[in-house]
Amino acid sequence: MHALCLLAPFTFTSGALGVACALYVVTGLLGITLSYHRNLSRHTFRLPKWLEYTFAYCGAQAIQGDPIDWVSTHRTHHKYCDSARDPHNPINSFWFSHMGWLFKKDFIVQRCGGRNNVSDLERQFFYRFLGDTYLIHPITLAVLLYVIGGFPFVVWGMGVQIVWVYHITWFVNSVCHTWGSQSWNTGDLSTNNWWVAVLSFGVGWHNNHHVFEYSACHGLEWWQIDMTWYTVWLLRAVGLATDVKLPSPIQRQMMCSTVNAIEKL
Repeated sequence: MHALCLLAPFTFTSGALGVACALYVVTGLLGITLSYHRNLSRHTFRLPKWLEYTFAYCGAQAIQGDPIDWVSTHRTHHKYCDSARDPHNPINSFWFSHMGWLFKKDFIVQRCGGRNNVSDLERQFFYRFLGDTYLIHPITLAVLLYVIGGFPFVVWGMGVQIVWVYHITWFVNSVCHTWGSQSWNTGDLSTNNWWVAVLSFGVGWHNNHHVFEYSACHGLEWWQIDMTWYTVWLLRAVGLATDVKLPSPIQRQMMCSTVNAIEKL
């Protein structure tokens, strides 16, 4: 995918850029942050099954792993956050937490015991099917893009867009455990980073997420932009999202840090 991006300057068209931007929202917001992260990993809200599966399919098109694999890694990260058993432990190195861990295929099995924390997804045929047929779906999308707009749509809709979402997702693992502010005493290295939050549709308010893992909203302050939460709020307003979990004022007061926010260099 990174190699495909080298062709981007030679294949640029306004249509190709538009496709990349549209798929950035589809795969990044609806797929990774709303479905994989807040719905499937943490169960912060419920959706009708047809809509849950639709958004999960959008996540599969981001080529970051099938839902079972992605959710298992995320849950393991929270269980062993910033320790030797964290799949993308930032203590190893910034590079390791950003993308180096992806090149150690046996790391999670050796350190954490493999995918043993996703029985809720493994019981559902759709997620097993998506895992078994995982590569077919992005290939199908690439063919569709080629039919619609030729090679420029493939370069920008697959290469540029997917690499863009790759690194934004990985910034949460690396940057948001290295630079930013800690407003909550979570006992780990998670931080709130505004520019990662903007690029990741709200996930960059990572310290907020680590203190209230069950919350459908990560931007807990009015000025903390969280596009994923705005989408969930809209889904709730039209009756599609139910059982939406948010921290109460009492819970926030109880978890409030006893020290001033720590600015990390």
